[in-house]
Parts: sequence; structure tokens; C-alpha cells
Amino acid sequence: MMTRRQAITTAALALAAGASGQAAEITTVKTKESATRPAPVAAGPFTLPELPYAVDALEPHFDAKTMEIHHGKHHAAYVANLNKAVASQPELGRKDIVDLIKGLDKVPETSRLAIRNHGGGHLNHSLFWTQFAKEPQVHARGELNIAIEQRYNTFDGFKKAFVEVATLWFGSGWVWMVVDKSKRLRIEGLPNQDSPYSKGFVPIMAIDLWEHAYYLKYQNRRVEYIDAFFKVLDWGVVRERYDAALKSL
Repeated sequence: MMTRRQAITTAALALAAGASGQAAEITTVKTKESATRPAPVAAGPFTLPELPYAVDALEPHFDAKTMEIHHGKHHAAYVANLNKAVASQPELGRKDIVDLIKGLDKVPETSRLAIRNHGGGHLNHSLFWTQFAKEPQVHARGELNIAIEQRYNTFDGFKKAFVEVATLWFGSGWVWMVVDKSKRLRIEGLPNQDSPYSKGFVPIMAIDLWEHAYYLKYQNRRVEYIDAFFKVLDWGVVRERYDAALKSL
């Protein structure tokens, strides 16, 4: 039987490699900790993946109510609106979400902005949920840790740089840890639901800085949310994404 980590790794590898085929788009993870409420069914080719844990699994750092609304309302809305955007162009709906976002310049202009926003929102959140664990690996290991130390001197040096960008980020958006075309690590802030894939980067970790991701619990205390983020971030998943990214570039 596939373990939870193996299932999450399968999803991460498919996303990092941009695997083709809608079945490989997002792997739904079902464990004993899975939320009891099934994900809503979207009317179209793209679907909302279930959380790989119960909505309260990341308490007290991420509260259950925020997780329920963030996943079941906000992410679900991105999926629904993405399906609307591709409804008149079924060939777009047959694309893997990574390939669709990578090829935004090839999308008809009439649909490009909607797919950039809602397709990006769907992909970004699908990566976001699967990087957390109730009992995470709290430090980078292996080749990822070596790369972090080469780029930022120490693991703590990386965290300081990442936290600074996330803290000072103005407005809605995401801060990412990505691998660039030269296979180097970078910290990238992107507005709204823009995806690193459309910039030529492979994302391996991200923090969502839209207020709906944290405002119920942390209100305007973004620094506390960022600190909580690192307490549930599973560096084992991030390392697996990094290894996959190196192979895909």
C-alpha cells in the first residue's frame, strides 16, 4: 500500500516534471487523516484535489476554519472559473495544468488573463497543500541543504532572506523558492496568482500571502503567520521536489 509520503511525492514529481495527461495533473492523496468531507466536483476537466490531511491537522499553526474556507471556497472557485475559461476551447482543457500555465503565450488572448489568474490559482494551491505535514521534517537535508548553503551560506541565512521578502511583500501574491534554468535556487515574489512556471522556473516551495490564507487567525500579524508556516512546512517534500526539478531541467 502506498504511504502518505509516497503519494505526496508522486504528486510533486508529476508537477515538477510537468507531466502530460490530465490524470497526472494533481494526485489526490487519501489517508486515514484525510478530510471526511469530499472535495466538490467541478463542472469541467479540472478538479479540486482533496487535502492530504484533515482540515484540523495543522492546528494550532493553521486553524481548521481557515483551511476549510481557503481550500473549499477559494481554491474551489479558481477551479470552477478555470473550467469556465476553457469551456469554449476544449483543447485547452485537455492540457496538463503545468503545461497550460507554461504555455500562456500560446493561449488565445481572449482567455489568457482568466487562465493566468484561475489556472495559476489552481496550480499554486495544489502545490501549496502538499508541502505541509502534521509532523514535518523541519530542516533541509541532502543535496537541497548543500544547495541552500552554497547560495545563502546557511539554512538560517536562507530562512532570514525568505522571511524578509515575505514580510515586506506588498499586497496579494506569493513568495516562492524556485530552481532556475541554471539549476540554482532563487527566492521569487510574484503578484496575484502568477506562477513561477510561466517565468521559466520550477517551484519547490511557496507561501501564500493573500490575506484569506491567514487573516482569520493572525489578522494583520503577517510575521506570525510566516513563522507558523515554517512550523508545518515539510522539508522532506521540498527536497523531493528539488531533486525532481534538477532532473527536469
